[in-house]
Amino acid sequence: MRERMRIPDFELEVFFGKHEFSAPHLLAQSDCEALSIAELLALEPDPAGAREAFLQTRLSYAENDGKPELRQAIARLYRNADNDRVLVQTGAQEGIFSCLNVLLEKGDHVICMFPAYQSLYEVARAVGCELSFWRFRQTGQGWALDFDALESLLRPHTRAIVVNTPHNPTGYALSDAELRALCALAAGRGIHVIADEVYKGLEDPDGSDENAWHARPAICELYERGVSIGVLSKAYGLPGLRIGWAVSRDRDLLTAMSRFKNYLSICCAAPSEELALVALCHAPAILARNRGILRANLALADAFFARHAGLFTHNRPLAGPIGFHKIHIDGPMEGFCERLAREAGVLLLPGSVYGMDEPYFRMGYGRRNFGENLARFESWLAEAKLD
Repeated sequence: MRERMRIPDFELEVFFGKHEFSAPHLLAQSDCEALSIAELLALEPDPAGAREAFLQTRLSYAENDGKPELRQAIARLYRNADNDRVLVQTGAQEGIFSCLNVLLEKGDHVICMFPAYQSLYEVARAVGCELSFWRFRQTGQGWALDFDALESLLRPHTRAIVVNTPHNPTGYALSDAELRALCALAAGRGIHVIADEVYKGLEDPDGSDENAWHARPAICELYERGVSIGVLSKAYGLPGLRIGWAVSRDRDLLTAMSRFKNYLSICCAAPSEELALVALCHAPAILARNRGILRANLALADAFFARHAGLFTHNRPLAGPIGFHKIHIDGPMEGFCERLAREAGVLLLPGSVYGMDEPYFRMGYGRRNFGENLARFESWLAEAKLD
């Protein structure tokens, strides 16, 4: 019998719980600018009719695996997917938690990118797995990964490789060639690849918005033992819906996740599923809007870091709405961020919540008021005589 799971505090969420709803100038967020319900329904051909239809939504239980029409809309995002390959989840976190719990057993070996969103490796550790970290390296051109290092981490009992692309917090994105190399490496040993793809659609922010979702293939498209975890919270700017999904050709795994879900949320909220279906019907327009915000904010950040080149190491993100930069100061990064929030009302996320000892911080580019918040940060740097 498996021992009761013991899992440490989620450091990122603990830090946000202290500051996210009190600091007026948020520079750490990983989502894009949120839409209101009214703005979302206004995308429909008949907004008034859409509003009335939404108000008629019954507040009853929804289907365990997700509304069939919603599963079909999600399946259409992926090449060669269908309803049977989609499981709707309450956010991406439920997908991560359930997938790792049903796939892994005590004593399995798991490889995970590092730094990373804590649940991507902490759930495996709580199950009783052995962990190895595929570590990002700071280079003169930003963050990098070494595939020879990944191969050296493999063991006979490696059960899963867990990746996040585009990546939180570095803003790195595996290229098409890297994704295929990863799947080939895993396929040769029968290893599952679990891919947190919550920022999919935000690759190559300076590139074309046309067909942005398919700028990179999804893991579930490339590999029969691949699992793609998606969500409406990040690239779509709809975290309040709490709608995520898992897509895979491994139907036995999806069935096990569906049954595990009965011990978690049981089902998603019916109103959220209705609004999620509207959002996915207008996915290109929503992604284009958010990519435009991202482009404008990246340009502001480029100019900011150029003005303060002596104080920061600027790691411009390759994809997604976040970057992971270094500030050249003495002392712990968490103390710096606490002081910044207290004195200026500006929130950055310290790298310590990712287990990083060096003074890195996460900056988010997805909100419309980024420029205003960045200006407040810059003025505080002058007031504090840090630059």
